[in-house]
Amino acid sequence: MTAISTTSAPALSLTPTAQTDREKLAGAAKQFEAIFLRQMLAAARSVDFGGDDVFGKMDETFVQMRDERFAEIASQSGALGLAAQIERHLAALLPEASANQPGAEAR
Repeated sequence: MTAISTTSAPALSLTPTAQTDREKLAGAAKQFEAIFLRQMLAAARSVDFGGDDVFGKMDETFVQMRDERFAEIASQSGALGLAAQIERHLAALLPEASANQPGAEAR
């Protein structure tokens, strides 16, 4: 029988963590940025320059998957800053108690 080490595994909890309104707002802003980036990339790729596409539909599927992943990474990293701007702007509309909770500092 082999012992399994659990020291390297992250601790998982079955109890949901309570998020503050500011944390929920930050998550929603990042999701919006990812959606916006996906739409922007899709619109940019829809332009037809009249060239022959070597890979056909397979290439189109790969490009869509790559663009979706890029949008997720960019929104999570804050590379464009759109999510931070949205969060800052909408945080002013939150009740004072929610905006001043720990972790609600300006990002």
